[in-house]
Amino acid sequence: MTERRALVVGSTGGIGRALVDALVHSGSHDCIYAASRDGSASGQNGVEPLLIDILCEASLAAAATEVARAGPLDLLLVATGLLHRGAGLQPEKSARALNAQVMAEMFAVNSIGPALVAKHFLPLLPSRGRAVMAFLSARVGSIEDNRLGGWHSYRASKAALNAFIRCFAIEAQRRNPEALVVALHPGTVDTRLSSPFQRNVRAGSLFTPAISASNLLEVIGRLTPADSGGFFGWDGSRISF
Repeated sequence: MTERRALVVGSTGGIGRALVDALVHSGSHDCIYAASRDGSASGQNGVEPLLIDILCEASLAAAATEVARAGPLDLLLVATGLLHRGAGLQPEKSARALNAQVMAEMFAVNSIGPALVAKHFLPLLPSRGRAVMAFLSARVGSIEDNRLGGWHSYRASKAALNAFIRCFAIEAQRRNPEALVVALHPGTVDTRLSSPFQRNVRAGSLFTPAISASNLLEVIGRLTPADSGGFFGWDGSRISF
């Protein structure tokens, strides 16, 4: 039987680490690559550490070459993202707060970096059979769903990511009609990314990373090739771009 391989990019983040754990516990894959900037892994059986900096294309190319030696991947999960960092990088409340340097970093981490991951790892999906590449996006990146404004750079960078995902989905299915490329919204998860913004979260709507990972993998398991290019919430609901 062909071995099944999965790759989680951003494996040291809250959701990324939980995704690795959930895949290990599911027993669904023979090898799980845990990719991060420090190349660390949990030491769990079947988990291989992989050094990847999504903003360094040389590291992406080297990692892709290493993974390709073992064979194709049937699951790729990109769980990276940037929303805030200290007082100097916070979501904008109005256009007056826009800063070119902050905007450039938001787009680099939230859209350009994941796009470069796809550049190097989409070719590692098999040419036949089911395969999934899923990117963590955010509901606030939906242009149609935007009713509140604010968070300009984060919203726009996630909207750009969603546009990339639609393009990648079309490209992937030309090579393999059973391949899926999708955007996923994990909900509000109790991680460092969301911690400053949890005060107004409705009761029961703040998920642990473990629950979020379980939800996301369940959604992925239900998707069909007809869903490729779509944007889906943690509960499987379709979100408009």
